[in-house]
Amino acid sequence: MIIGIDASRANRRHKTGTEWYSYYLIKALAEIDSENQYILYTDKPLTGGLLDFTQKEENFELIDEKPKFDKYGYQIIKSLHNNIKGKVLRWPFSYLWTLGRFSLQMLFKAPDVLFVPAHTIPLIHPKRTITTIHDIAFKREGSIYSKKMAWEETGFFRKIINVIVKILSFNKYSLNNLDYLDWSTKFALQTAKKIITVSHFTKKEIIDVYETKPEKLSVVHNGYNNELYRYISNKEEVEAVCKKYGLEEKYFLYVGRLEKKKNTPNLIEALAILKENNPEIKHKLVLIGDASYGYDEVKYYIEEFDLNLEVIMLGWVAEKDLPYIYNGASAFIFPTRHEGFGIPVIQALACGVPTAVSDIEVMKEVAGESALFFNPYDKNAISHAMYSLVTNNELREDLKVKGLQRAKLFSWEKAARETLKLIKEI
Repeated sequence: MIIGIDASRANRRHKTGTEWYSYYLIKALAEIDSENQYILYTDKPLTGGLLDFTQKEENFELIDEKPKFDKYGYQIIKSLHNNIKGKVLRWPFSYLWTLGRFSLQMLFKAPDVLFVPAHTIPLIHPKRTITTIHDIAFKREGSIYSKKMAWEETGFFRKIINVIVKILSFNKYSLNNLDYLDWSTKFALQTAKKIITVSHFTKKEIIDVYETKPEKLSVVHNGYNNELYRYISNKEEVEAVCKKYGLEEKYFLYVGRLEKKKNTPNLIEALAILKENNPEIKHKLVLIGDASYGYDEVKYYIEEFDLNLEVIMLGWVAEKDLPYIYNGASAFIFPTRHEGFGIPVIQALACGVPTAVSDIEVMKEVAGESALFFNPYDKNAISHAMYSLVTNNELREDLKVKGLQRAKLFSWEKAARETLKLIKEI
């Protein structure tokens, strides 16, 4: 069987949740499956760890060497079972690659099964298409998403597309991010053969909002890189990496986009409350992640509460360094308002970091009893959780032990085996 996979997200330079999901799932499938042939479809030549699946140690660095292609035009990829090749689908625009170029490929030469790790599937696709919907927060809490026009930088041509979209949808949709997310999710739910959700919570939300038949949805929990994310006993190694980023004092850690959805503005205000009520606590707050919708509010609160010296924003950090920064943290705080799964939580638990998370349904599903829970809308509750994590040694040790055990329930190999089983079933 020939299995095609959209690897465009996995091939991006700055990966976050969905991109890492795509990357690691492809890597795990390459390791466990010796029966089927794989084609990785991308908009640019594959690079980094996606060039060589024979190496156990991850290569996250981009490789600038000229890509190699076989006589049929497929990019040459090294794999354990010699069953993977890349197909670069070049496209002159920076937008509509999936709906345009990818669709053309599916029209003329489709694989037996197509797997799309993110929910946007090509307009034209094989009957046996399976895709993953990670969350539908845009439907539940539209206010935490930007309503800007999609592909805003394209100017006049984008305006023409916007008019066409309005006409074809009888003015139901326009070319903004929220409409695009809603339309592409509906399209995937209606036309894909099978839908994967990364949590039971997301499955239930999709059923409630889109009235999808439950039997069309299957839950496959995310995994994490258990060779990278682990408790590191060598404190000198941890200190060396932390020093590289200027982290030489005790700190709270947050990993994720700096945006409204992740509730980082409330986290900043909670830190201000903590510092005001407990001046003896000298911990900094380290924020790791790219800026997104709501970042201006984060910056405003830092200025408003005079926290410039208390908040360290590292931006996007290389994957190989993240486990050391987790291990160096006194506590991990994840105040998200809405989530499909929350991979950083598992990463923190796997590193033995005392963790506090939002008291929302999906976090209970992921963290179980291994984290301290708080009301994400109550800044005082977040502040109190932060205080407890750095002052209550008994709680810290209990969460550390439970977290290390909880993390063992998740792996990319497990996710890949469950995904492959679903692919074979359709």
